[in-house]
Amino acid sequence: MRRELISAIEKKIHAFVCGEINNIKNEYDESVKRKLRLFRKRNAEIVKCQARGEVLCKHQVDRQIEVDYVVHYQFLIRQKDWIYLEEQVEERRALFENHKLVRDQKVIAGEDIDEDNKRIEREYESKAKEGYQYDRFAAVRYAETWWNSYNLAFKKFPVDCTNFVSQCLYAGGIPMSGYPNRAKGWWMKNHNWSYSWTVAHSFRWYLSGTHSGLKAMEVSSPEQLMPGDVICYDFQGDGRFDHTTIVVAKDRQGMPLVNAHTTNSRMRYWSYEDSTAYTPNIQYKFFHIV
Repeated sequence: MRRELISAIEKKIHAFVCGEINNIKNEYDESVKRKLRLFRKRNAEIVKCQARGEVLCKHQVDRQIEVDYVVHYQFLIRQKDWIYLEEQVEERRALFENHKLVRDQKVIAGEDIDEDNKRIEREYESKAKEGYQYDRFAAVRYAETWWNSYNLAFKKFPVDCTNFVSQCLYAGGIPMSGYPNRAKGWWMKNHNWSYSWTVAHSFRWYLSGTHSGLKAMEVSSPEQLMPGDVICYDFQGDGRFDHTTIVVAKDRQGMPLVNAHTTNSRMRYWSYEDSTAYTPNIQYKFFHIV
């Protein structure tokens, strides 16, 4: 089993680096096609890829064995005269029957834990009435520190993207407000939280509103964003926003690169055209934090 999983990962690495889109025919590697098309569109290329896998758990019933494992990909990207590192972590589930791999698919996994939030009560809350100075460098530094791990001062969620971005903004000095009303303000405190802190759709509408504490201005294009700004995603284009990322850098075309949780990603291209959640109907909202 281990050999088959390693072989599957190695084939995927080879496809990423060789860029042979036409030779990729199975559904498992559809994500490879998406990523390669996106890089061609950006005039960028993957010059090196490496991955390391780790088995999380196994379940056996008769002759079937289900294996949950995680793969951490690192892509060395060249775009014109610039080279940078993009990283992505996939949680996957493989099914073996009679020790042969019959299915291998990406899953959204996450353990819902409840940790002590004592660090949440700190000096920024007192600034809600005074206004604040947003430290973009501190927000980006937090995003880089925690993109593939979890700060135990905050609750972790199976779908953790908006919670992660909220933490980044909070680390940048934006004060919480609205506690203890879950439908009001933007906060996480005393083992509780507002909808806007954790739910992508609520966060998107909160950013559009007029309120104390966190303030943002919607802009019309991703080029107008800076590191520390936020992008919201409606993958289906049905008016319900599903995902949130934070901008951590700009590429050589002046386009945002983002960090995110749930599918933990670092320096990922903002459009998510390489995501399995992507559809042609996708809608974006771009927010500059004021």
